[in-house]
Amino acid sequence: MAQIPYLDVQHLTKSFGAQVLFSDISFSVAEGQRVGLIAQNGTGKSTLLSVLTGKEGYDSGEIIYRRDLKTGYLEQAPAFDPEESVLDACFNHHGDPERVLKAKQILTQLKITDLDQPMGQLSGGQQKRVALANVLITEPDFLILDEPTNHLDLEMIEWLEGYLSRGNKTLMMVTHDRFFLDRVCNIILEIDNRSIYAYRGNYAYYLEKRQDRLDQTRAEIARANNLYRTELEWMRRMPQARGHKAKYREDAFYELEAKAKQRIEERQIRLKARNVYIGSKIFECQYVSKKYEDKVILKDFYYNFARFEKMGIVGNNGTGKSTFLKLLLGVVSPDEGKFDIGDTVRFGYFSQEGLRFNEQQKVIDIISDIADYIDLGGGRHMTASQFLQYFLFTPEQQHNFVYKLSGGEKRKLYLCTVLMRNPNFLVLDEPTNDLDIQTLQILEEYLQDFPGCVIVVSHDRYFMDKVVDHLLVFKGDGIVKDFPGNYTQFRAWSELRQKNEQKESKSQQTNRKEKKNYHNDTRQRMSYKERREFEQLGKEIETLEAEQQRLEEKLCSGTLPIDELTEISKRLPQLKDELDEKSLRWLELSELET
Repeated sequence: MAQIPYLDVQHLTKSFGAQVLFSDISFSVAEGQRVGLIAQNGTGKSTLLSVLTGKEGYDSGEIIYRRDLKTGYLEQAPAFDPEESVLDACFNHHGDPERVLKAKQILTQLKITDLDQPMGQLSGGQQKRVALANVLITEPDFLILDEPTNHLDLEMIEWLEGYLSRGNKTLMMVTHDRFFLDRVCNIILEIDNRSIYAYRGNYAYYLEKRQDRLDQTRAEIARANNLYRTELEWMRRMPQARGHKAKYREDAFYELEAKAKQRIEERQIRLKARNVYIGSKIFECQYVSKKYEDKVILKDFYYNFARFEKMGIVGNNGTGKSTFLKLLLGVVSPDEGKFDIGDTVRFGYFSQEGLRFNEQQKVIDIISDIADYIDLGGGRHMTASQFLQYFLFTPEQQHNFVYKLSGGEKRKLYLCTVLMRNPNFLVLDEPTNDLDIQTLQILEEYLQDFPGCVIVVSHDRYFMDKVVDHLLVFKGDGIVKDFPGNYTQFRAWSELRQKNEQKESKSQQTNRKEKKNYHNDTRQRMSYKERREFEQLGKEIETLEAEQQRLEEKLCSGTLPIDELTEISKRLPQLKDELDEKSLRWLELSELET
């Protein structure tokens, strides 16, 4: 007998006034399926989740849940009573002791430690993390999550990845974090052109099969266009008196016409600005220190930023990443030291707080008020309307009032206002929050081709790998490390270093234990061959340890080119395995008397 799905959606349609978000869509979610929902900003992702959870109505169709199913819903912008404590917000004042213990464990993972703090004193990001904890604590059968990784730092995101991937959890979520989609989801649903498409695999599988679908659709449109021209000629020549057969052909013509006039909204060009000049002197951070009360952000920090550099800044929440940007831009003053900035530098700053728009203005007017066109160099230019269209604002959307935009569309419009000013140094603080995947891909291409300088603070690992060539790692307490590579290389190096430290600690404990028991053992005598092997092993271990130390010092130097960094990353685990093997044999022989 077929299993009843957790959720079954049949012929669902939802519109706002004349705007149809999705029409006649059907899909189901079965037990154990982890579904990622993908679509452009403003096409109904969050609305669909709100409809599924009963927060919003719909025009027609059916939404059927399995009987007695327990669901948990994480909203994009949760609301709390500002007076209640964190713990009460999680349990509505009646949590049993076992649940309270679980709550404390999850809240600690999400860096919420003061459980008695009133919710009104928490930032929006902290409130979103409390809401996430609240959903996880209740252990529902079916999780519905709207942007669960927003406001999480990298450490929290990786913890949540592991949490959601373990066991037989069933979930449906909207997220633009492509690493997260790839590692957590086993089904991708895409809303496109008011319809829904299902891909039974992770994000990498979706990319491959989506391209196949688009190629097939293009071929169908091309065939329809060829046939449409023939049928159009027939329609023009056809006499006014039509029989039944002619009427049938006429109806088929209009269906064919609709198919032939389909559009696939895809960009065929990359926007490559060349009319951006920046001098050789960018900025020098001269031994800057900054702290708030007892919290140290920077301590005697020195850095000389190079021309055309593309730097990523990573670190846990609260380690000072955004403050560093504000110090650079002069929004915040350092306690000691200074930033010496080149005369030609023209900053473009995208902040977490965003820009407040006049909600009654039209989208196109917001951009035209900055400039009528952007100069691309070489006699080329792009009008304000073309620039908006490049960032996926259709001509119709450009003449919408701002108040009609979704949250993600407003963030995208804010990004366009920053880029339209044609800066030569982009400073982007969490630019990926709330942007859809297609917009992220466009922004990645723009930054890859950007002929100026870039600093990006982001928790989007996929985005960072695409855009930056090295990292500043904020560790807290004023400690900042420079790493010559992208985020994936940094994580691989960090995991390797942590593994080595654990092995070294274990080896030291073993050595101490062996020494302690040395005189208590009944020992055999070492043969001549074993004595020679023992002496040789000592020399080999010493040589390998020296090589290991030399390679680790190189890794920490921050000056390695990428190819040498990759070679060292391959050699170090081999080296560690050799050391472990030889050290273990050396310990075995050391138990024998010479």
